Amino acid sequence: MSLRFAFFGTPEIARTVLEELQTSGYLPALVVTNPDAPIGRKQTLTPPPVKEWALENHIPVIQPTSLKDPAAVPELSDGTYDIFIVAAYGKLIPQWLLDIPEHGTLNVHPSLLPKFRGASPIRSAILSDERTTGVTIMLMDAEMDHGPVLSQEPATISPAEWPVPGRTLDERLAKQGGRLLTTTIPGFLAGTIVPREQDHDAATFCTKISKAMSELVLDPHHLPTGQIAHEYLRKVRAFDGWPETFFVHNGLRVKIKDAVLLDGVFTPTRVVPEGKREQSFTDYLHARH
Repeated sequence: MSLRFAFFGTPEIARTVLEELQTSGYLPALVVTNPDAPIGRKQTLTPPPVKEWALENHIPVIQPTSLKDPAAVPELSDGTYDIFIVAAYGKLIPQWLLDIPEHGTLNVHPSLLPKFRGASPIRSAILSDERTTGVTIMLMDAEMDHGPVLSQEPATISPAEWPVPGRTLDERLAKQGGRLLTTTIPGFLAGTIVPREQDHDAATFCTKISKAMSELVLDPHHLPTGQIAHEYLRKVRAFDGWPETFFVHNGLRVKIKDAVLLDGVFTPTRVVPEGKREQSFTDYLHARH
C-alpha cells in the first residue's frame, strides 16, 4: 500500500513499533522525535533510539523542541500526508497538528484503553498487579489517550512469568502494537474499521515514573514476606532498566537488579552496591559478615 505518513516517537519502544512497520512494508516519509538528551554519569549528548533508526534507514528526521508554533515545523504542514502515527513520542500534540493529515492521527498505546491512560501504562500495570493488558490503536484527539478506538488486542501473559520485567513487557507490547497497527491501517483507510468511542467513565490514569518511587525500605538480613514481598517484587520488575529499585544499607545505596519470591520471601538475586560491581545477593551478604 502506498501511504505517506509521518511517525512521531522517541524511546526504544517506539523504535520497535517502527521496525514492525518496516517489516510490513510501511516506511515513514518523515520521523519526528525529541531532541538529543544527556545520558549517563558523563551526561553524554545522545540521540533517541527513533532518531538512530531514521538515520540508519535514510529517513528525514526533525527534533522540534516545541509543537505549539506551526512555523517551527514547516515539514509537517505541507498538506501531503495521509496519516500521522504516534508511539511514545513524549510531548502533547496540539489539535492543529492532529488535523493536518487527510485521515487523522493514529496512536499505538500499550494498554487496553480506557485503562491506564497516561505516561507509564506498561510499568503501571506491573505495579498495580494488572495482569490483563494489551495494546490499543486509537484515533487521537487533543485530550490524553481519549480518542476513539480502532482496534484492541489483549496480550498473553502466563501466571508463571508474572510479574514480567518491564523491558520484556515493553518489547512484547511494542511488537504486538506495531503488528496490530499494520493490520488496522488498511481497514481504517478503506472505511471498514469504524472508530468506537471509549467508555470514559471507566478510565483509569497513570503517572510518570520517577526516581523517588524506587527506594525500598529493606533490611537485607530480615527480608519481607506477604503482601509487602509481592509489592516489592512488582516494583523491581516495573522499574527494570529505569529507575531501578534500591535500598540503603550501612549508609550506602544498593541497587537491586532482580529478585524472586522464595517460599513467599522477597529475595534479591543480583545487586550493585554503591561503588562496586554487580554481584549476587548471597555474595553481598557474605562480604558484610
